[in-house]
Amino acid sequence: MDSEDDMHDANDVESLDDDFYSGETEDAPMDYYTDYDDDDADDYFDDGDDSDRLQSRRPEQNFAILKESDIQQRQEDDINRVAAVLSISRVSASILLRNYNWSVTKVHDAWFADEDQVRKKVGLLEKPVVQHPNARELTCGICFETYPHARIETAPCGHPYCISCWEGYISTSINDGPGCLTLRCPDPICGAAVGQDMINLLVSDEDKEKYDRYLRRSYIEDNKKTKWCPAPGCEYAVTFDAGSGNYDVSCLCSYSFCWNCIEEAHRPVDCGTVAKWILKNSAESENMNWILANSKPCPKCKRPIEKNQGCMHITCTPPCKFEFCWLCLGAWSDHGERTGGFYACNRYETAKQEGVYDETERRREMAKNSLERYTHYYERWASNQSSRQKALSDLHQMQTIHIEKLSDIQCQPESQLKFITEAWLQIVECRRVLKWTYAYGYYLPEHEHAKKQFFEYLQGEAESGLERLHQCAEKELQVFLNAECPSREFNDFRTKLAGLTSVTRNYFENLVRALENCLSDVDSNGANSSKATSSKNAAGCSKKGGRGKGTIRASMSSRITDDDLWSCEHCTYANVKSATTCQMCNQQPP
Repeated sequence: MDSEDDMHDANDVESLDDDFYSGETEDAPMDYYTDYDDDDADDYFDDGDDSDRLQSRRPEQNFAILKESDIQQRQEDDINRVAAVLSISRVSASILLRNYNWSVTKVHDAWFADEDQVRKKVGLLEKPVVQHPNARELTCGICFETYPHARIETAPCGHPYCISCWEGYISTSINDGPGCLTLRCPDPICGAAVGQDMINLLVSDEDKEKYDRYLRRSYIEDNKKTKWCPAPGCEYAVTFDAGSGNYDVSCLCSYSFCWNCIEEAHRPVDCGTVAKWILKNSAESENMNWILANSKPCPKCKRPIEKNQGCMHITCTPPCKFEFCWLCLGAWSDHGERTGGFYACNRYETAKQEGVYDETERRREMAKNSLERYTHYYERWASNQSSRQKALSDLHQMQTIHIEKLSDIQCQPESQLKFITEAWLQIVECRRVLKWTYAYGYYLPEHEHAKKQFFEYLQGEAESGLERLHQCAEKELQVFLNAECPSREFNDFRTKLAGLTSVTRNYFENLVRALENCLSDVDSNGANSSKATSSKNAAGCSKKGGRGKGTIRASMSSRITDDDLWSCEHCTYANVKSATTCQMCNQQPP
């Protein structure tokens, strides 16, 4: 099995590291409002120490990747351990472990508590039920033919069956699936277990291979501490050490997933939110919302109709063909100059003023708003997923083609170009985090305005930083890939890209920490909502761009300047000078 250090190295190069954003770092966290400037890149990047700092950010790995050889070795070790402690054969130990989900501890506890009960439960007999000490010929219990003793085989219970019947019985069971692992004596009233020694003795090599494969798979699928990687075609398994709050696992196949729910890695969003979001994306309820928001039922046949022409004259599809007004749903034959002409319906306006359509329109408006809100978050969720897939492709191309090419052009060893790979790894990871923050934002309660504003601000900062990093790695690098000779500007590019990587990482660390703490820096009770809003509005005044920041600046009083504010070291909230404590988290000023 690979050592833990080997797995770190493999994950660094071949897979995405989902542990960039866990807990505190050795570097002091950057202020939320600090802009990146090329001239200040040296503050964030040191050529010699960057890889060491990157390693220091990662907590101890709480999972291990198992290859097929690792699974087989662990299985053999467990079988040998049980056989040695209980003084039984390896075949019996294997039967015991299969019945107790490959838990050595459970086997020992049950065995020493009541050995006879365990033997009866799993079918391990101490002595045969039927004995044939001097019989030269025996009758097969299946075909009822008489055979010489050499042509008869028995399980530990002693019930005799001919070799042909045994072969057919075992082979059929193996071809039926993993149920063959709990094979018992063919006698209906006998519960004696049929061990692997009988199977190896009687069946073909093909069936033996199937049985061995089922046995190895059961070691993973029945064991609560191990799971298969859910990536299509991946044959690696993962063993997980419970007790850590981080469930993200990075397989050697480059797929990252959540150990708890087996969905793709979604930190910092919890499994419940992810399950609701995935269900919503696939549920028919969204189709119904669209129908409610964009169609009306035909007054005659009640089929939903979408209006795709400019006028209000609607004709239902055959066989109905009913002609009606889109506004009032009345028959078109009643419409004319007296009702406002063909492009208006005074009767509808009158009815609406009288309250006839209030409930219908209210439901339609609610459905439309709900659909628009869902569409807003879904489009950004899907867009970041698409950008992540493209970044993964670019990362692979960078590792396999461009790094070597760039090394030749710039006359630098590939080891000096690791900063490019690290930038792309950061982009891929940040796209994943940003994608799931939109699912988080969708389920953030609408009435918690301060939390929502704080969340959108942090998300906007992180998104803005990521876009700058992604553009630098994608666009500006092309200049040096297309060059024909070494460029003096390449070292400046190195400093800029590494600096952007560090800054973006800090932004996302802040965002992840805030979401994992349920935005606890904000007063969820809204006690300081009015103060918090004005203070929060002032928070982004020194920044440029960003979705969340534009909203914050839009409502900020023009009289407030940077000199009138102090920034909280705990939550980075911008407070007015007269405030004695932070109006967001109640911390004392520095």
